[in-house]
Amino acid sequence: MRSQTWSRARIWALIGYAVAAAAMFSAPLYLSDFRLNLLAKFLAFAIVALGLDLIWGYTGILSLGHGVFFGLGGYAMAMHLKLQASGGRMPDFMDWSGLTALPAFWKPFESLGFAFIAGLLIPGLLALGLGYVTFRNRIRGVYFTILTQALVIITTTLLIGQQAYTGGTNGITGYSKIAGQSISSPDTKQMLYWITAIFLVVAFVLCRFLVKSRFGKVLRAIRDGENRVRFIGYNPALYQMTAFAISGVLAGLAGMLFVLHVGIISPSMLGIVPSIEMVLWVAIGGRGTLIGAALGAVLMNGAKSEISAQYPDAWTFIMGGLFIVVVVFLPGGVTSLFQRLKFRKRSVSEHEQEAVRHPAV
Repeated sequence: MRSQTWSRARIWALIGYAVAAAAMFSAPLYLSDFRLNLLAKFLAFAIVALGLDLIWGYTGILSLGHGVFFGLGGYAMAMHLKLQASGGRMPDFMDWSGLTALPAFWKPFESLGFAFIAGLLIPGLLALGLGYVTFRNRIRGVYFTILTQALVIITTTLLIGQQAYTGGTNGITGYSKIAGQSISSPDTKQMLYWITAIFLVVAFVLCRFLVKSRFGKVLRAIRDGENRVRFIGYNPALYQMTAFAISGVLAGLAGMLFVLHVGIISPSMLGIVPSIEMVLWVAIGGRGTLIGAALGAVLMNGAKSEISAQYPDAWTFIMGGLFIVVVVFLPGGVTSLFQRLKFRKRSVSEHEQEAVRHPAV
């Protein structure tokens, strides 16, 4: 009976995934260009949430610096798009800052392939380096969280201070083409939406494979008792570094996709506030549940968009109140509602079976 229940639950889960995928990939058929572009941006945010859930929900390490990895990926793609828009000339902000030649580290970004690889490797290597320094020295908990916030401050200060090379507070914008196609064309935007949706599915499958594997079991063991894992012969730092690096790569991928849909990247988009918002998406959706993290990112940003449009002066208070309600009454996130219903249904079923086996006299 138990195996039948599990197979039935697995079937319903697969049906749910299929319905969600069908709705996502068919969105261009029933959404306007504006709404489709918004949804594409939310799907990019969902990729960040998956990576953050991998390190926080499954490994127990809270990062308040994921905006940095997201922003570095965005800057890598923005540099390529800006060079394409400049037509072989220096970007306009470099002219305004007095530069006379294109900096050497900008030149490789003329290649879309290089920009894409850099947008993955730079955040991943930075996360790996930070993880190597911290996890090997057993720095965790609030101390690690503070270090990630310091990373945000350092990165934003560097980007703002080097205006001639990064665009300063204005960031990098003014794109027109990608791979020879107009980036503002409805057909191009639709194609970019599908690319984002495909990357989200790939990221979800990858994360699900990781958490269901032996690697994921060790991550959960580290979350629940790091010292015990160390005592039985595992090296927690190695697993933590790997998970953090993968999380950084996913954030960089999301940043590149975000730039393609929004058309700008600036230091404000990788500050402390965006990093905290990313944590809220995972917390409200359901920490330790990949589907919850992804849904939290989409639903929270959708709610933010709608509420800010209807109540521009009060939307921050509404969103804050919503977060408090979820944390107080649903500490497991929105997805815990389904788990509660499933548990209640199973309890009722077991009670009915017990009543059949042992009828009252």
